[in-house]
Amino acid sequence: MRYTGWRRKMVEEHVIARGINDPRIIAAMSEVPRHYFLDSALAEQAYGNHSLPIGAGQTMTQPYVVAYLLNQLKLKGHEKILEIGMGSGYLTALLSRLADRIFAIEKHRSLAIMARKRLEHQDCNNVVIKIFDGSYGWNDEAPFDAIVISAAAISPPEPLLSQLAPGGMMLLPLVEAEGQQLYKITCDIEGNYSRQPLIPCNFVKLVGKYGST
Repeated sequence: MRYTGWRRKMVEEHVIARGINDPRIIAAMSEVPRHYFLDSALAEQAYGNHSLPIGAGQTMTQPYVVAYLLNQLKLKGHEKILEIGMGSGYLTALLSRLADRIFAIEKHRSLAIMARKRLEHQDCNNVVIKIFDGSYGWNDEAPFDAIVISAAAISPPEPLLSQLAPGGMMLLPLVEAEGQQLYKITCDIEGNYSRQPLIPCNFVKLVGKYGST
C-alpha cells in the first residue's frame, strides 16, 4: 500500500502539478509500479523525481521527463512505436498501455532479459524486444508512427529517420555545445523533416554505429 501512496504522490507532484493532464498518461503512471522495474535496494527511491541506476552504466529516466515524453507523443491507442534503449522497461510498460504495438531495442543483454521478465509479469503482451544496436532501428518492422530514443546522439541517426512513417514523430536527446536538448522531429506526408527543440535533458549517450560512441 505504501508504494500506491508514493505513486499517487509522484503523479500529483511531478506530472499533474507540472501541467501534464492527459487522463491516459495519468492513469498509466498511476498503475505501473515504477519500483518493480528497479533493483529492490532502490525501491524506496523509485517515486522521487530523479533518475536512478539500473546497471550496465544505464539509468531510469526521472518521472517528469517520462511524462513529458509521453505527452509530446499524443498517443491515441492505435500507434506502432519503436523504442530505442528500453533499459529497465518502465517506459516500455507505459507505452504498452498507451499504444497498440511496441517494438523495443536494448543493446545490453542483461537489461533486456530482465526487462522482458518484468514486462511479462505486468501483462505487457503487445511488446516485442530485440537485443541489438538500436542506432540501426528495426527496418523489418518499419515504418513506425513514433520513435522514442532514450539516449543522446550527436545527430538523428539516418536509419531511424528513414523508418519514421509520414506524419510520424521522433523524440530524441541531442548532444550540443552547452549540454543536451530534447528534440521533436516530425515527418510530413511528403517525407520532409522538421526539428523542434523542447527541453534541456540529461540522458546516457546512444551507443552504436550511428550513435554518439
